[in-house]
Amino acid sequence: MSGTPPEAWAHLPFFTEDWPEIAARLEAETRPVLPPPEQRFAALALCPPDAVRVVILGQDPYPTPGHAHGLAFSVAANVTPLPRSLSNIFKELHDDLGAAPGSGDLHFWASQGVLLLNTALTVPAGDAGGHAKLGWARLTAQVLHALDDRPRAAILWGRPAQAHARHLSHPGHLILQSAHPSPLSARRGFFGSRPFSRVNDWLKAQGQTPINWTSP
Repeated sequence: MSGTPPEAWAHLPFFTEDWPEIAARLEAETRPVLPPPEQRFAALALCPPDAVRVVILGQDPYPTPGHAHGLAFSVAANVTPLPRSLSNIFKELHDDLGAAPGSGDLHFWASQGVLLLNTALTVPAGDAGGHAKLGWARLTAQVLHALDDRPRAAILWGRPAQAHARHLSHPGHLILQSAHPSPLSARRGFFGSRPFSRVNDWLKAQGQTPINWTSP
């Protein structure tokens, strides 16, 4: 099985026009595919369109077996050490807000309306970016288009994510773009970007509850 589309997003054309072919290619993949099939659409399942207040867009799932579980940048609570991108996110969180979560499980962000989406939802084990051209980008574009109906905050980390900024045209959005938090690029504009406090300041200005980024 390649994963079941979440009901709240199943109306997107991707699921009838693109998903059958992608699913077939995933079934034919000879390498292990991450995350497991039942977790592929976890980010969308946890955040139906009306619940999304913030989008964090990354690149593709962690290629290390046992890390990816369907939410961009997140890992299960028992994973140690943290993936280096997540360690850098927590470093920036600490510098920005003075604290960071005690584990790498970011489900509590999703429960507050933070859509943790990657531009590709699968990756072959050990091959970062290996499914970047599989067709997932069409889903990313359609998700963002669906979220373009009212002002939301979007954090776009890295060039693959920033390439999708064009799908967010509502003049009321807060769109924050910076380098990816990976160790290869974090020092080129991710560190010091303070995305978490900036999103919360914007949410408060909109009359919304800020995100609790630090304490599950």
